[in-house]
Amino acid sequence: MKNYAHTKESVQKITLNLLAYCQNEGWAGWDPYDALNSRLFRLLPFLDQRIPRLILIQSMKRSPINLRRMMLVPKTQNPKALALFLSSLIKIRKMGLAQNITIKSLIEQIKELRSPDTPYWCWGYSFPWQTRTLLVPRGAPNLVCTTFVANALLDAYQDSADPACFEMAQSAAAYILNELYWTQGNSVACFCYPTPSARSRVHNANFLGAALLCRIYQHNKDDALLDAALRVCRYSVSKQEDDGSWYYGEHSSQQWIDNFHTGYNLCALADIGQFSETREFEVCLRRGFDFYQRNFFTPEGEPQYFHNRIYPIDIHSAAQSIITLLRFESMEETAKSKAYAVLRWVCRHMLDHHDFFYYQKTPYYMNKIPYIRWSQAWILYALSIFLEQSHEPSS
Repeated sequence: MKNYAHTKESVQKITLNLLAYCQNEGWAGWDPYDALNSRLFRLLPFLDQRIPRLILIQSMKRSPINLRRMMLVPKTQNPKALALFLSSLIKIRKMGLAQNITIKSLIEQIKELRSPDTPYWCWGYSFPWQTRTLLVPRGAPNLVCTTFVANALLDAYQDSADPACFEMAQSAAAYILNELYWTQGNSVACFCYPTPSARSRVHNANFLGAALLCRIYQHNKDDALLDAALRVCRYSVSKQEDDGSWYYGEHSSQQWIDNFHTGYNLCALADIGQFSETREFEVCLRRGFDFYQRNFFTPEGEPQYFHNRIYPIDIHSAAQSIITLLRFESMEETAKSKAYAVLRWVCRHMLDHHDFFYYQKTPYYMNKIPYIRWSQAWILYALSIFLEQSHEPSS
């Protein structure tokens, strides 16, 4: 692990070294959940059932030893990772750094990974994944992946005014509205996740989808987008607990509270207020952020995974912690210093001498597998936001 003094210049160096690492990898890599990409597993069809699939995914996800080469799991490009790389690169280039990487090539790669057999522009993960109840095929579109890609395309549109980027993002919003939006009476409005047939009430999916619809509405003034977004948002706001937290979802199997999904909720809810020009959710935001900063950090800057226990310390939670704390620095004067403490801790403990970041730290070992989406793409995005907010534009 490298030892940096964590000045602005050292953060720039870490960021550019990580960017170079990801570019040299072709923006491709392994994922904690990619076990079902195993060519060996596919040669054993009698194992292709729900329980064996779950066992394989969880075993490889939890193992600190990377078994993927042995299991013939290929490195892949993931649309969500490419989206995070694209958004990061736009920020980094605006600061006058990394001018040698073309944004257009990332956009073309995102276009090539579009989900097949659908009239909409939408995206899914580069691996099949088994939930507790259903198997999601490789590339099958889902709301979370699609919202991140669409937001990156909107970042590119605002950077270059390329109408094709906006058209793809607008089509993604139409996919969410036309295929995933569902209602039940006057009290329930949600988005399907992870598939159009799954009416699971998952709050981060609701907030992320609503935020994208509001961002598109800001451009095209389509009232149908805004109406659906606000209905969905109000449902999930109504499910906020008294202490300001949200459970991941409403099903009995979804009753946990974690760092990065809470961060998703808060940042997306702030976007909804900004893009729809409403102050309706400000009290909810304040309560949620108060809970977030009280319950997910140790005094040393360690980002907790769950609200009631520290381990595992996860790089995705660390990245989202930096993003969320910086987003709300105007609400809480200590937020930026907490973000810096998280960044300092992560760079001291989870940065490898080969310039990538480790996956997780447990009480017993460090999982050093260099996952591309979960780890490198997320921490690069957090670093780019940190540099953007500390950047002093030239006069």
